[in-house]
Amino acid sequence: MFCNETDAAITFRANRTQGFMAAYTFTLVSEGWLEIVYNGSKLTLHPDDLYIYSPGLSVTIIAASDDYRGICLLADENMTIELPTIRDLTQIAYQPIVQLHEPKLTLPHDTALHLLEKMREISSYLQSSHIYKAEILKMLYAIFLLDLQDAQSKAITHRQVSQRVEDIFIGFIRLLPRHYIEHRDIAFYASELNISPVYLSRVVRQVSGRTVVDYINQMLLMEASFLLQTSQLSIAQIADRLHFADPASFSKFFSRMKDMTPRMYRERER
Repeated sequence: MFCNETDAAITFRANRTQGFMAAYTFTLVSEGWLEIVYNGSKLTLHPDDLYIYSPGLSVTIIAASDDYRGICLLADENMTIELPTIRDLTQIAYQPIVQLHEPKLTLPHDTALHLLEKMREISSYLQSSHIYKAEILKMLYAIFLLDLQDAQSKAITHRQVSQRVEDIFIGFIRLLPRHYIEHRDIAFYASELNISPVYLSRVVRQVSGRTVVDYINQMLLMEASFLLQTSQLSIAQIADRLHFADPASFSKFFSRMKDMTPRMYRERER
């Protein structure tokens, strides 16, 4: 878990980690503005906007005002997976995308201030030496997510897609982290969800504007980027771990997705 105040300079550094970190990020804007590209479209964030980054999303921060200020909370899903009070972190993170078609919520000012206080409290305990630090952080994070669920229920008053469509999309997103390396075919995920491949493709495109293959490829790229940047595995070993037929196939995939070879990426990031 990580939580800290951010400004324009700090925020631009996030472009190096988004896209290869398997963590959820909540960024609350308090001053100025921040501009990102999500799904090929520009999205501007203003004070009281909460931006939610989910693993595998293709997002780039492209501009920020000189006076931009915000606070960023980053946490792995495992932080709350055993807490029965939390419905589902995947549901919380993706509901704005499903119902609003963008990864942000515009909050009432008092709600934004309340969440800001919770995030600052988490930041304070992260820097403390409290003997029960881990337990307190887990509880504070659970409270933050419950408050966020409450804010979402009030902000999303008109559902743009049916509960059935939302459940199918969220179900697909839950399956991805466990199966994307071994299963890159739509039929597998459709079978797991007891629907046809055509219907799954239609739901994913309706909700996100992306294809099932887009999501699978983005997850593969995220893991490949992480391994290239942080491990000592050879490119051939990474290709094998990700179940590519051979290193050439992996290099072709990576070059197409990243506009550079795996070797070039590794040299640049190290």
